[in-house]
This record gives sequence, C-alpha cells and structure tokens, in this order.
Amino acid sequence: MTSAMTTVLVAEDEDPQRRAFVELLGRLWPEAEIIEAADGPSAVRLGHAHQCVAAFLDLRMPALDGLGVAAALPESTHVVFVTAHADEAVAAFERGAIDYLLKPVAEKRLAESVRRLRGRLDTSPASMKHLLAELHELRKEPERLQWVTASVGDTVRLCSIDEILAFRAQDKYTEVLSTTGDATIRMSLKELLSKLDPDEFWQVHRSVIVRVSAIEHVRKDADGRYSLTLKGRGDVLPIANSFRRRFRGM
Repeated sequence: MTSAMTTVLVAEDEDPQRRAFVELLGRLWPEAEIIEAADGPSAVRLGHAHQCVAAFLDLRMPALDGLGVAAALPESTHVVFVTAHADEAVAAFERGAIDYLLKPVAEKRLAESVRRLRGRLDTSPASMKHLLAELHELRKEPERLQWVTASVGDTVRLCSIDEILAFRAQDKYTEVLSTTGDATIRMSLKELLSKLDPDEFWQVHRSVIVRVSAIEHVRKDADGRYSLTLKGRGDVLPIANSFRRRFRGM
C-alpha cells in the first residue's frame, strides 16, 4: 500500500492554517494525495468518497467536530487528531494509542506522525469506540468567562467579554484592552486561557492573549520579528515565534 498513491484527508476550518498544514504535509509525504475539507460534514463526505486511508482532523470545526468526523469515517481510516489545547484530553489520546498533534504543528512532530502512519497503513487502525466516548466526556464545554471585574485607578468596573480586544501581562497584573477603555485584573494569562473561548481568543505570546477578530494586520520587521496591530486602536502587540504559524496567509 505504501508504494502506491496514498489518499490522506486534512480537515481544518481555518483556511490559513489548513493551507500551511497541507503544504508542510505535502513536503513530508510527497506520494500522498491530499484531500482538503473546511468543515466536519465535508470531511465525512470526502473521507468516504475518496476512501482516505488516513485523516488529520482538527478537533474544533463547525457543524461537526473532529470527534464526530472520526466516528463517521470508515473504520479502516487511521486518524490523527490536531488540537490547540494541551489539556487532559491528551492523556486520553495516549491511552487510546491514537496519534495527536498540538497546534502550532511543528515540522519535526508532523514528520514523526507521518512516519508512524506509513508504518501502520497495512494494519487495522486502533479501535476508537471507547476513546471517543471518553473524549466527548472530557470535552464538555467549560463555563466561559462572560464578565471581567477590573480596576481603573481607584474604581472597579465590570467589562463584558464582548468588548475586550486583548489581555496583556504587566508585572503582577494583567492589562485588559477593550473598546471602552483599559483596566487591570489580577488573573493570570494561564487562568484566563482556561476560561476563554479558544475559537475567539488566541495566545500569541507568553504575555499576550488577543481576540482574533480584533486583529487589524500582522507584520514582520527587518529582524524577522512578528507583531500585530489591534483594530481601531493602533496598539502593537508581539507575536512569539512559536505562535507564528497561526498567522500564515493572513
């Protein structure tokens, strides 16, 4: 099987991330025919239509998530889950002998995953029945942050999450950048990340979390350093090298 053309499915709803992943996968697995899907239902349809032997599935997709896609694909499909969250679900992947990749996906880690997949193509995939049930339980949506109680000088104000553009760590505090003015809170970025919707807020630097829709543009300076500018404000926030892949194509 490995000597003939191998059909591989890549399902990712964010176009820049999908294009970057497909480009990297194509270099690492040149004999693979890569089929792209931008949402869960399309992934299921294409997976069956092309009889894909392997699938890289983003866990978070509209209409049908990666777990739902995995359950609906042919049982002969070898699945690799792709996730932006290094949380307790990773332990479930490992116990289930199912491969997974953490975003942003590093070339070395993807190469390792491809090597494993190519070695397994002539064997039956690991059963995912119990794993999928466990992951569904683990991934029940946590209670998301709706309001932030922040300090402005000697006063305290209630900020709706909808008006917040970014969070920036400043010494012992976290600065809240919003459409109605800035304030500070004592909650750490790590604690905030666990309470924010990961589809709306991305960590882009060890000191910065930003609302994706609030990004005006991303720039690279003469030294190769990346930064982003917030819409309507002009604030320039740094992007760490480890998070740059998220912005390919933007």
